[in-house]
Amino acid sequence: MATILAYTSPALGHLLPMGALLSELSHRGHAVHLRTLSSGLDHARGLGVSVEPIDPRIEAIELDDWKASNPIGALKLSISAFGRRAPYEVGDLRRALREVEPDGVLVDVNCWGAHSAAEATGLPWASFAPYTPALTVAGVPPFGLGLKPMSGPIGRLRDSLVRAGVGRPLERPAVAAINTVRSRVGLNPVGSLDQFLRRAPHLFLATGTPFQYVGDWGENVHMIGPCVPEAGPVEVPAWLAAIDRPIVLVTTSSERQSDAGLVGTAVEALTDEPVHVVATLPAGVDHLPDSAHATILRFVDHDLVLGRAVCAVTHGGMGATQRALARGVPVCVVPYGRDQFEVARRVEVAGCGTRLPAKRLSAPQLRNKIREAMGLTSGARAVADGFAATGGVARGADLFEHLVGGN
Repeated sequence: MATILAYTSPALGHLLPMGALLSELSHRGHAVHLRTLSSGLDHARGLGVSVEPIDPRIEAIELDDWKASNPIGALKLSISAFGRRAPYEVGDLRRALREVEPDGVLVDVNCWGAHSAAEATGLPWASFAPYTPALTVAGVPPFGLGLKPMSGPIGRLRDSLVRAGVGRPLERPAVAAINTVRSRVGLNPVGSLDQFLRRAPHLFLATGTPFQYVGDWGENVHMIGPCVPEAGPVEVPAWLAAIDRPIVLVTTSSERQSDAGLVGTAVEALTDEPVHVVATLPAGVDHLPDSAHATILRFVDHDLVLGRAVCAVTHGGMGATQRALARGVPVCVVPYGRDQFEVARRVEVAGCGTRLPAKRLSAPQLRNKIREAMGLTSGARAVADGFAATGGVARGADLFEHLVGGN
């Protein structure tokens, strides 16, 4: 059995899917040691792994992309945060390496410093991406804007122009920050984000087709499904058992962004519909809307609710959206930032739900989009079948075991 060190960024939405893979590895008898955000320690302990918090200086660097007024500005703020965290990650991962002495390392794709430090060790290592990273793949639109795929010469021309006019200028500060930290650990520079991301011997993507776009992603890129945490036996809470209507689940981000209004709009939109709204606001909000047909909580296990859901209204987080689709529940996505524009577009293209830009959000518009999404159950089931066909965390664990065992 191997000793494995895993390292995540300070984001619950990254810990949860990676945790599903780590739990599988732990159940197979491997000794798994995790470094993650301080608020996720209790969850991690429940996975059967040894866990310690990451350097608090990393958590202190806020992902403040919610302050931006447009997707390009948000990407710039994200790049800045990842770049400022990277130097602290190098020292943090090196300390963990000395303490754990692992046989293999698994690193969150957003941890540029830990990513580089892991590569520099010469140990078997892999990267884990809970969202679609900025890889260059023929036929797949450049990451960030949520563009619809276009085939043929016109599509190739559009993608080339967007990469040149938008992608490369955005990449420059990212690549500069990455190369600074790579130089610090004795590695050669990279020329692009694509080249950097492909340095990992294995890059696990927590998704699968037909939700993810079909293309030649590369031999080291492995889609292993949404990595939904395995649900154990749980007691259904009394408030949920008392709901006598079909449920519409509404989710907002676990990271701060301006999406709290989605809950109030959903409650208003569905007031006269024969459904009950269950909404989660993990990032918190000062005022919660009141309705006889709505239950609004900070946290709830979505699997408890999805078994009775006829639709999930999401902010476009990859985890929440794919978790619903993995159960065959169609979705209505209202994207606000980050990778959410990409998620919303994939939902639309796969025919497993609907997309409503946040700037067009209103109760009547949302109600119409939810009704439309409810009619797309066949598309949602096709996505669920596609996720299952990836082999899931079992296949991911097989690949990682082979990587470590083959060293």
